[in-house]
Amino acid sequence: MQQSLDASGCSVVTVAVRRERLIDKAGKSLLDFLDLDRYVILPNTAGCFTAEDAVRVAVLGRDLLEKNGNRGAGWVKLEVLGDKKTLLPDPGGTLEATKELVKEGFTVLCYTSDDPIAARRLKEAGAASVMPAGSPIGSGQGVLNPLNISLCLELLKEGDPHYPVIVDAGVGTASDVAVAMELGADGVLLNSGIAHAKDPVKMAAAMRHALEAGRLSYQAGRIAKKRYATASSPFEGVISYIPGE
Repeated sequence: MQQSLDASGCSVVTVAVRRERLIDKAGKSLLDFLDLDRYVILPNTAGCFTAEDAVRVAVLGRDLLEKNGNRGAGWVKLEVLGDKKTLLPDPGGTLEATKELVKEGFTVLCYTSDDPIAARRLKEAGAASVMPAGSPIGSGQGVLNPLNISLCLELLKEGDPHYPVIVDAGVGTASDVAVAMELGADGVLLNSGIAHAKDPVKMAAAMRHALEAGRLSYQAGRIAKKRYATASSPFEGVISYIPGE
């Protein structure tokens, strides 16, 4: 984990408060293996299926990080899931929890589906960042619906171009990260694609390069897609010389 984090170049590490035992029977803590001066720890509410449960877990995460003096105290990656099979978000529960956590002073980074309207509602509710899923959690299918992600980006950044939109969930390999970044995402949050790779450290490095390449590609602006071929060296503007004329 430590080597992969280093290779990835990440600055934020998310931890499932409900699923992780931050202190084991031997008295060791997961936080002992993370450089708290280097990484912001982002507690998440993975495993919560109601707004009430998610709010409770978020408060527990804040309390734990306040005791450790981490900069992530008061941040939360909000997940309110709809069912255990698909792990898709519950739109109503997510919106309810977002409103409550914002009221409690949290900085909410909100996991949601790739529904542009749902994403906009979460921003209007006060989410500091909306994080649409590329595909189901842990599926490795990549960005299944680029059009919806691009619509999320368009609606969320309308009148607010610096609003952070992070693609979260479903990333399987480096090319998936590049696709997300080329669409204009500000970042990618991932775990399984690295954790379950045959060589996690190499995959973490690949993800880092893909993120940088995808961002540069987006900033550069790709050529328009065309139905027919266009010569790389077109004739337009070329002056022809015919002997004798």
